[in-house]
Formats: sequence, structure tokens, C-alpha cells
Amino acid sequence: MTRTLLRAAAAATAIATAVSMAACSSDDDSDGGSSADSAATSDGEFPTSVDTKFGEITIDEAPQRVVALGWGDAEIALDLGVQPVGASDWLGFGEDNDGISPFNDDSYDKSPEILDTEEVEYEKIAALDPDLILDVRSTGDEDTYETLSDIATTVSVPEGSESFTTTWEDQVSMISTALGLPESGEDLIGEVNGRIDEAKEANPGWADKTASVVTQFGDGWGAYVAGDARMDLVTALGFQENQEVADMADDNFYVDLSEENIDVTDSDVVIGFPIGSETTEFEESSGWNRIGAVKDGRGIVADEDLTSAFSLGTPDAMLYAIDELQPQLEEATS
Repeated sequence: MTRTLLRAAAAATAIATAVSMAACSSDDDSDGGSSADSAATSDGEFPTSVDTKFGEITIDEAPQRVVALGWGDAEIALDLGVQPVGASDWLGFGEDNDGISPFNDDSYDKSPEILDTEEVEYEKIAALDPDLILDVRSTGDEDTYETLSDIATTVSVPEGSESFTTTWEDQVSMISTALGLPESGEDLIGEVNGRIDEAKEANPGWADKTASVVTQFGDGWGAYVAGDARMDLVTALGFQENQEVADMADDNFYVDLSEENIDVTDSDVVIGFPIGSETTEFEESSGWNRIGAVKDGRGIVADEDLTSAFSLGTPDAMLYAIDELQPQLEEATS
């Protein structure tokens, strides 16, 4: 038996056990709903259907217990007034914060189960007895989807999406539709796009300028391209993507670079995102200072909060990122 089959068999056994235990627990609690149940309930209209990579998914009734696994899925559910009973904390905001970013003013009535992002914790998920699983900005792996679907109705990535490339607009639209709240989702999208339009209208000259988004992790360097939330927001603000960098990406949303060729990212403005290093350390690094725009004072280094906001890419995070980045971009391009 192959390792894949062994893992699948083990997962299936664990799920069956956990589902059985959850069912017993549900029977024991049948005299009254738990606070977690009421917290996760959507007041939307049902039935509703969502188109995904794995076909049309129908949700017949308002979900009572939502588990949000995808990157930023939990925060979007919170924005829509639905509190997941289980959530993945992709950027490590911490259990003390219920995995919520500092950009989100929403909160939980009852803390969710924080789920691992390294490995899908099928047994833990099943034990939460969910009736809807959100995995919208994720790997889109078919085996993962099928295993999750054995636990509960699962909404995965959209058709044509590669690993973690679900756009923020698709993510909001799919989650709000799954929760029976499509109009609320449209309102969130409209708020962000309205703020983007304000920044563009105030800076029409950005349309004639190129931009690159650079990062460092350990000794390595790289650049994000279209398809990643960081670059997508910059181009949404009117900037043109550095075409030389884009051509290096093939079908990926990221380009591996080295200190020797980091200067390929030179553009009218270059935005740097430190990963695992302090802002000052990044600013003083020899790689960052090889870039022409940086030498000319047209480089921007994001602090920890701005880096997190760009990375998270949810509506609240994007609004924060625009407010913080706009004056820095205006100064760099003046």
C-alpha cells in the first residue's frame, strides 16, 4: 500500500471515529443549542449554490457550525456576522486573539478551535461537527477536498484557481454566497473598490509608473507577481507590473531571486516586505540596496503590520494597507 493510501486510510478511520463521537455529543446536547451553534449561524437565504473547481456546491439550510480553513476565510465570515467554530490562523495572530488580525474589529462570543495550517487536522475538524467547511483560498487539492467533503459540505477554490491564488473578490463572493449573504459580500467588495478608486483618482500619474513587490526570507530573495494579493493590490491602485519580473514567473505568483539578480526588480517604485527579519535589518541589507529605485529614494519597506495586512488580503486588511501605503507611494513617486 502506498504512503498516500495509508494516509487516506488513516484519515478515513480518524474521521469516522470523530464523526461518531460528534454525533453522540449532538444527541446528548439535543435539549438546547450551544453558544457555538448560535454564534456560527447565518441568517441568510437558502438554499444557495456556489460554483467551485469541484463543481456546483449546494447549501440547503443555514449553516449552524462553520469551520473556516482557507487563508483569511475566517475573517471574511466574521465580517459577514458569522463566527466559525473552528478557524485556521495562517499569519499567527495567536490563540489569545482568536486568530483575528489587528485590522478586524469583529470578535467571537466564544473562542473558536484554532486549527493547524501545516497539516489538515481532519479528526479535530470532524470532532467540531461542522455543517459547512470553508476552504476557499487554499491549495485546492482534490484529495483534501474529498476528505473534507466526507465530514461536511465543503466550499473549495474557484474553477481555474491554482494554489492560494483565489482573488480576494472571488473569496468574498464565494463565502458570502455560501452563507446566504451575497448582498453583504457585494457591500464588502464595493467598500474596498471604492477606497481603491479614491486613491487612483487622487494619483492619476500612477498609471504611467511601474512597480515591483520584493521580499526576503533568510538568505533568499524573491518577488511577487500578478495572482498574489500583494501585487494585485498595487496594480489595482493603477501601477503597471514590472514586465521583466512577470515574464520570469511562468504560471506562478512568485519568482525566486538572489542577491545577484535582485536588481531585475528595479521599477519606478519598489515595495519591500521583510519575512522573518526586522524592518531595519531589511532596509540595511545589501540586496535591497542593490536596487536602483532604492538608491534613488523610491523604495518602500513595509513594517510588520503593513506586511501582515498585504499578506492577509481580506477586506479589512486591504483597507488598512491602502490607508498606510497611499502616502508612502505618493512620496516615493513625487
